[in-house]
Amino acid sequence: MPKFTNPEEKFQWLTTAPLSGLIGRLAVPTIISMLITSIYNMADTYFVGNLGKSAQGAVGVVFSLMAIIQAIGFTFGNGAGNMVSRLLGQQRQEEAETVAATGFFSGVMAGGALAILGLLFLDPLVSVLGATETILPYARDYARYILIGAPWMVGALVMNNLLRFEGSSAQAMVGITTGGILNMVLDPIFIFGLDQGVGGAAQATIISQGVSFCILFYNSGRKGSLPIRWSRMSWKDDRLLHIIRGGLPSFYRQGLASVASILLNWAAKPFGDAAIAAMTIVSKVNMFSGSALIGFGQGFQPVCGFNYGARLYERVRKGFWYCVKVGTAVLVCIAAVMFLLAPQVVYLFQKSDPEVVELGIVALRCQMLSLPLTAYVIVNNMMLQTVGENMRASILAMARQGLFFVPLILLLPQLFKFAGVMTAQPLSDACSFILAIPLSTGFLRKMDRLEEEKGLDK
Repeated sequence: MPKFTNPEEKFQWLTTAPLSGLIGRLAVPTIISMLITSIYNMADTYFVGNLGKSAQGAVGVVFSLMAIIQAIGFTFGNGAGNMVSRLLGQQRQEEAETVAATGFFSGVMAGGALAILGLLFLDPLVSVLGATETILPYARDYARYILIGAPWMVGALVMNNLLRFEGSSAQAMVGITTGGILNMVLDPIFIFGLDQGVGGAAQATIISQGVSFCILFYNSGRKGSLPIRWSRMSWKDDRLLHIIRGGLPSFYRQGLASVASILLNWAAKPFGDAAIAAMTIVSKVNMFSGSALIGFGQGFQPVCGFNYGARLYERVRKGFWYCVKVGTAVLVCIAAVMFLLAPQVVYLFQKSDPEVVELGIVALRCQMLSLPLTAYVIVNNMMLQTVGENMRASILAMARQGLFFVPLILLLPQLFKFAGVMTAQPLSDACSFILAIPLSTGFLRKMDRLEEEKGLDK
C-alpha cells in the first residue's frame, strides 16, 4: 500500500491506478480483517462447544443481538463512509471530515441507547431471540456483557468502515485483526482459566473490541485519512438524515440478518437444542466461507466511490465486473472444499454430540450449494450503496435475509420439518441472485447515459 502524505495523493492513486492491482491491494487488508473477524466469531462457538450443546446454542441465540449491534455500526459507518468517498472523489475535504465525525459520534450514541434498553429488559430480550428454557441462563450471561460493550463495538465498526471508504484499508486491518487475535487468546483464558463459562467468552469479546476501538481511533487522521473530531460533528442541513438514508441498505441487510437468525432459532427450536447448536455451527462456517468475498468487495468500494464522484464511470463498471468474476471463482472453490470436508468441519466444533454432528453435516452441505451465487449479489449491493443508489441497494439488501428468507423459513419447516430449516437459506440465495440481475442492469445503463452526458459537456 503506498504511503500518502495528503488526500490529493490518495485521490490520484484511486482514480488512475490499474484496476486489478488497485482493487487487489485494497482488498488484501479487508479480506484479512474479514477472515480474522469470522475466525474469532467461530472461536466462541468452538470453545463454548466444550461446555455442552445448550451453551453452544446460546452463542447462536445471542448472535442475533450481535447482528443488531452490527446493523447499527454498518448503518452509520457505511452511510457516512459512502458519502465520504464520493466527497473525497469531488475533492471536498472539509465536508467529508464533518460527515465522518457526525457518523461516528451518532453511531456511538445509538450503541449506548441499545445497551441501556437491552440491560433493562435482558430476560425478555433473550427469550425473544429464541432461547429455550435450558439455553436461557447461558444466553443471559453472554448477552449481558455484549450489551455492556455495545457502544465501543459500534464505534469500532463505524471507524473501520470510514477508513475503508477513504482507501485506508491497511490501517483498518490493524485495528480489526489485533482485536480478533486477542479475542482468540482471551477466550480459553476467560472461559476455562478463570472459570467464567459462557460469560467469559463475551467478556473476551468486549475487551478485544475495546482494543480494536482504541487502535482504530488512533489511526484516524494518520497517513492521509480523515481525523475524527467532536468539533466537526454537526446535525445541521439534514446531515444525519443523509447518513442514515445512505446506511439504510446496511441496516436492512444486518437488521434482517438478526431477524433471520431469530427466526432460524425459532424454526429449529421444535427439533431440540441439538438442532439449534447444529445451525449455529453452520451459520458461523457459512459466514466464514463468504467473508473473503465480502472483504474483496470492500476493497472495491473506495475505488467505486472515488471514481463515481470523479465521474469516471467506465472505471466503476470495469471494477464491478472484475470483482464479480474473481469473487464467483473463489466461492466455487470454497464451496467445493467445504462440501467435501463437511464432516471434518462440523466435528471441529462439536465432538461429543453425534446428533449435532449428523444434522450439521447435511445443513452445511445445503448451504454450500448456493454459496457461489452470493458473489454477484454482494458485489452488486456494495456498488449500488456506494454510489448512492439507495432504493436499488435497499431492495437487494432486504432480499436475501428478508424478502425471500422470512417467508421460506416460516413455510418450509411446516412442510418438510428440519429439511425445511436447512434449505431455506440456499433457496433464498437463488431468488436473490435472480432479483440482482435487473437491479444491476438498470444502474449500469444509467452509467452509460451519464457517460454520454459527460461527453456532451466537454
